[in-house]
Amino acid sequence: MTDELVEKVRAGNDHAFRILIETYKQTIYRTVYSVLRNQKDAEDVTQEVFIKIYTSLPQYKNQGFKTWITRIAVNHAIDLKRKRQRQKEEPHEERSSEADLGASDDVEAVFFQNERRKQVLRKLNDLPEGYRDVVYDYYIKEKTFKQIAEEQQIQVKSVEVKLYRARNWMRKHWKEEDFS
Repeated sequence: MTDELVEKVRAGNDHAFRILIETYKQTIYRTVYSVLRNQKDAEDVTQEVFIKIYTSLPQYKNQGFKTWITRIAVNHAIDLKRKRQRQKEEPHEERSSEADLGASDDVEAVFFQNERRKQVLRKLNDLPEGYRDVVYDYYIKEKTFKQIAEEQQIQVKSVEVKLYRARNWMRKHWKEEDFS
């Protein structure tokens, strides 16, 4: 059914695209929200993702539509998150006066973000030694499985297994209250 809708959209049928949006908007929203953790940003990015999907449909190769759009959503959300992070790291003088209107809110948000980061880094020391480096490299340094495997001179599958076991360890030993 989805591939038929995609073909109709490619042929210029706007109604078919509306059906695709209705079918997948919750999936895209949840995906984007899991990256951004902000309702307003997630709503905005969800709309942007659908525009990107529409313009990228000619490149779609009928190989798992849901996977394809989810990848677009994740990549777009990560790009936005990185862009905002870079903007926060810019020197203060380069910001416009409009951005400074909410500066006290930004300072507070950055403070709490830095505090959360410190808490996570402290908690990382609690992890068993075999998991610590993989978790740090993957979540803090945002390295790929392949990069971690090459640096540690192990197989990619070993990185995946270590990360899986580390996540299970964290679920079992860490509580939400530890980070509030």
